Amino acid sequence: MDNEQASQTAIFMRSKRAIVLTGSETEEEAKQALSQVVIIPRPPKFNNVHEQRVHMKQRLAAGFRLLAKYGWDEGVAGHATFRDPEYPDLFWVNPFGMYFGHIKASDLVLVDHEGSIVRGNRFVNKAAFVIHGSIHTARSDVVCAVHTHSMYGKTFSTFGRPLLPISQDACAFYDDHSVYDQFGGLVFDSEEGKRLVNALGPKNKALILQNHGLVTTGSSIESAFWFFVAMERCCQSQLLAEAAAVNGYRDLCVIPDETARRTWDTVGTQKAGYGQFMPMFDMIAQEQPDCLL
Repeated sequence: MDNEQASQTAIFMRSKRAIVLTGSETEEEAKQALSQVVIIPRPPKFNNVHEQRVHMKQRLAAGFRLLAKYGWDEGVAGHATFRDPEYPDLFWVNPFGMYFGHIKASDLVLVDHEGSIVRGNRFVNKAAFVIHGSIHTARSDVVCAVHTHSMYGKTFSTFGRPLLPISQDACAFYDDHSVYDQFGGLVFDSEEGKRLVNALGPKNKALILQNHGLVTTGSSIESAFWFFVAMERCCQSQLLAEAAAVNGYRDLCVIPDETARRTWDTVGTQKAGYGQFMPMFDMIAQEQPDCLL
């Protein structure tokens, strides 16, 4: 998060008013408090690529734990990947058939874009390779991609249409997601992977797979997972709103384009996604610290 974004979303300037909190600090302590720098959360800097890789594997594992905590696992379906920081033509992915709630950083498997295992002793979901390999090949800006068969995402996908900007949260996806309006069964065909990427487009961060589920991408692991959480909840919100309305989506109050676009500037950016994920990471890392092993 930079100063410009912080100024849009939080108060971060230190007041020049000098006060003493009676009973808890001396005048000297009050002066020291006035000189403290306000900390703005930022992505970490790494001393070497090994340190960065370990960090990223831990974040991906924590993301899987979150998916499991929210009930967004479905048997052996679902996968998330990140591009290796040293070898951008390789990506890390979850082992096939391993429960999201048990995944540790050390369990992740490294594969190449030809579908061969480079590191790890577990095999990989072929659909994960086809979908994510296609995305990582076509979109150099995508560091991480997330896909599961979450309940509201796959339910909303049956409409074959995009989300509407009916809430502040939904504006995060305004003019930033698309729909793949075909379903050809399990994604085992490389040509199907290419069609998915074409539907995602050169800039969108999310894709609704008709009759299937959601895919979100990010320039960081944190943003990709946050936008999956946010999109799933926006699908739930719109389903509830349409079910409550007499005339379905026709009765919904849609946010005007200009306002939705301006709201996206605050809640829809990759930096915003990173910041939104961090409280969730802190929660899961404290609850399930073994995910970092």
